[in-house]
Amino acid sequence: QAEWALGNVAGDSPKCRDLVLNNNAMTPLLAQLNENAVLSMLRTATWTLSTFCRGKPQPNFEQSRPSLSSLEKLIHSTDEVILTDACWALSYISDGTNNEIQAVIEVGVCPRLMSLLMYPSPNVLIPALRTVGNIVTGDDVQTQENLKRNNNGALPYLLHLLTNVYNKKDACWTISSMELLANAEFDIKKEAMQPLAVHMNKSNRCRYLVNQGCIKPLCDLLNCSDAKIIVVALEGLENILTKDPGNTGSINIYAKFIDEAEGLEKIETHDNNEIYDKVIKILNSYWVEEDEENVAPGVAPAPICIRESRSFGNVPSGGFNSG
Repeated sequence: QAEWALGNVAGDSPKCRDLVLNNNAMTPLLAQLNENAVLSMLRTATWTLSTFCRGKPQPNFEQSRPSLSSLEKLIHSTDEVILTDACWALSYISDGTNNEIQAVIEVGVCPRLMSLLMYPSPNVLIPALRTVGNIVTGDDVQTQENLKRNNNGALPYLLHLLTNVYNKKDACWTISSMELLANAEFDIKKEAMQPLAVHMNKSNRCRYLVNQGCIKPLCDLLNCSDAKIIVVALEGLENILTKDPGNTGSINIYAKFIDEAEGLEKIETHDNNEIYDKVIKILNSYWVEEDEENVAPGVAPAPICIRESRSFGNVPSGGFNSG
């Protein structure tokens, strides 16, 4: 009854949660999570622990850190109720800074989380997937070392999840961070676009995504009929172009990659006003036509690529009408 009472108080609001934690409730609660506890006691204590970790703003990490070793043991339980609450607790803790993600990794939960991605019930699968998704939003080492190498990596499990309706969005969120945009159906690609575009804003992740082959699937999305998706794809490609490593002289190597992926041809085919404006901006910034290749003496060329002379046809003043 005391466990239930503490869980109910902590679950009421972050302020109430912090009040409970500031009165040192975590230590006696963790003491109840032992091998001699009866199943009903373990279930209640695990649920209460999850409420101690839940809420925004998050609790002080130093107050939730002691629970990690207990949670590592709890996610090996054969009881679905305990597994569910333990995975939710891990998802709350891992939804933080890279240091907090690293603490979750170091306690050794990743291999078990990989196997739980095949759990038959969404009650366990969804919080396990959320935790995996939080971990892959960490730095490059956390993404690669602790997911791709644990239990042969998360990728086979994540691809399997794409067949399940109830977790497509969660799977896409995770997979987009793992650079699998090219392997999903269109509705999944649509869900994956936004988090992928966020990664493009960071130079180190942008380079990693390019190395993993994200340019081709982004270019392929330029053929879809959804103007919003096209705009996001163009923004992603533009972010890539701005992150050119600058080690190939006057050529923007990412512009070259986009051209090789037939992206330039697709970029030049749209008649929506917003899309048209973005297309003109990108073309003028990163490509020149062949007859513009010779620049005036003494003018340093920008890092651009040369394209064949092409025309948008008869472009009306102010662009095209989207209707």
